[in-house]
Amino acid sequence: MGQAKPKGMAPVPTRFGPGLLRSTLALSLLSASIFAACGGETASTDTALASIDAAGMSARIEVLASDEFEGRLPGSAGEQKTIDYLESQFRAIGLEPGNGDSFVQSVPLVSMTVDPGTTLKVSGQSGAAAYAYGDDFMVWTKRVIDRVDLVDSELVFVGYGIVAPEYGRDDYQGLDVTGKTVVMLVNDPGYTTGDPQVFNGRAMTYYGRWTYKYEEAARQGAAGALVIHETGPAGYPWDVVRGSWSGAQFDLVAEDANLSRVAVEGWLTEETASAILEAAGHDLGSLQTAAASPDFEPVPLGLTASIGLENEIERITSRNVLALLPGSERPEEIVVYMAHWDHLGKDESLEGDQIYNGALDNATGTAGLLELAEAFVALEDRPARSILFLSVTAEEFGLLGSRYYATNPVYPLPQTVAAINLDGMNIYGPMRDMTVVGRGMSELDGFLESVAETEARVLRPDPETEKGFYYRSDHFEFAKQGVPALYTDTGIDHIEFGEAWGIQRRDDYTAQRYHKPSDEYDPNWDLSGAIDDLEILFRVGHALASSTTFPNWNEGTEFRARRDSMMAGIDSGG
Repeated sequence: MGQAKPKGMAPVPTRFGPGLLRSTLALSLLSASIFAACGGETASTDTALASIDAAGMSARIEVLASDEFEGRLPGSAGEQKTIDYLESQFRAIGLEPGNGDSFVQSVPLVSMTVDPGTTLKVSGQSGAAAYAYGDDFMVWTKRVIDRVDLVDSELVFVGYGIVAPEYGRDDYQGLDVTGKTVVMLVNDPGYTTGDPQVFNGRAMTYYGRWTYKYEEAARQGAAGALVIHETGPAGYPWDVVRGSWSGAQFDLVAEDANLSRVAVEGWLTEETASAILEAAGHDLGSLQTAAASPDFEPVPLGLTASIGLENEIERITSRNVLALLPGSERPEEIVVYMAHWDHLGKDESLEGDQIYNGALDNATGTAGLLELAEAFVALEDRPARSILFLSVTAEEFGLLGSRYYATNPVYPLPQTVAAINLDGMNIYGPMRDMTVVGRGMSELDGFLESVAETEARVLRPDPETEKGFYYRSDHFEFAKQGVPALYTDTGIDHIEFGEAWGIQRRDDYTAQRYHKPSDEYDPNWDLSGAIDDLEILFRVGHALASSTTFPNWNEGTEFRARRDSMMAGIDSGG
């Protein structure tokens, strides 16, 4: 469950008014009629649904999350085992290669590993302090060079590090940060104030994601960019930061060797940031209050930062896996199911368990993808449109595999009907509800609503919008290119134990297992809820693949113009 976002993009967060809700309801009625016209529940569909099996899914998760696969790190022996396994599974299921005569799409990556002995030195008139890699801060560079250095780089607190003209916001106003190191808060002012009129209230916008903050710092000319970690607004504890950004870090190969990026990117623990700000004569809480104001002005700290990063560089070729079920009538039109196969690999510096098995994240989604593939092959009559089953690499390192496919598509994006993403399936049993991350953004909601209604499932928006999940998984790379994308998540209202129990399980996973070696396969998981969700997603994809419509983003969303432009070119013969 992943990370980065597109360079240079600053999407406008959207508030959904009554008109948009009416249009969503109208589409719900339309899509219900579409689903009925496409054959509804036939004997063939029943057979397909019956092939989605908890025992089979469990067996696949166990393989993918086994120690033998070594945490499925891109470029490792674990990747080779994963690719071999996925290709053999897709072949056995009966799907065709999705990239000509091949099941793979090569994804060129560069791997960079920083020396963990790195020290951050912060100096001022009263002296200097040294901070330790891992315990006090995490840093890296995306520049593909052997070494980068910050030498006495001036530290400046820039609030949330946001430039958002539509909100009248410029946290860099009046200050040239060329060569300086900016220190900033995670999330955005809406989270701090809780005011629904400030940005998007508690719901994180893209401006709140750390990826945006590094991108904006680069546009401003900063030499370094450090985000202050706090568990609440970040959405995860410091151990997740340490585990995610230690070891090899990947990026797509760029023509400029990423020299346009900030030289040093990273995180500070809340304690480290508080100490640095105190040395500058400031209080973190007071600066947070000041930063929430639209009149905030950057605060020079009167301190300098120095750090040198030795980079161990390796160029590798990772792979996306593509398997195709050709459509019976309009095979050039594509519905995509996707899940990322990668995780964080192995950390030999750890005592005890060193393997990040990634069982929930995302062996469950990858196994679910295979279950869906079996279900579609089991249909007596193939849908009119083709279905692509896409298992992508390097999600954990910035949605890199999905970004590479979305910018180098095997099948044209104007003919790509929709993308449905599976990232972390339900391991807790049957739920009354189903979470729709980004609900209200696209007309795909209507397709989902018509199916969920027949299953008596309640659809709810993301209950943790402050964590910005919409920007953290592979569907986002399709969305930013204009392709409508659907991302559902585990519900929280357990049929037997209720909402409080469901929320507690979610919070426990985030605190105890997310991006940690403890995310391991458990044969006692109750996958019946995952099967319920997969059956719904099967029926949504079947309806899309059997229809003639091309769903769009709703009016007012940041991706609508991109899709309209894309489809206008097709309509005009372009």
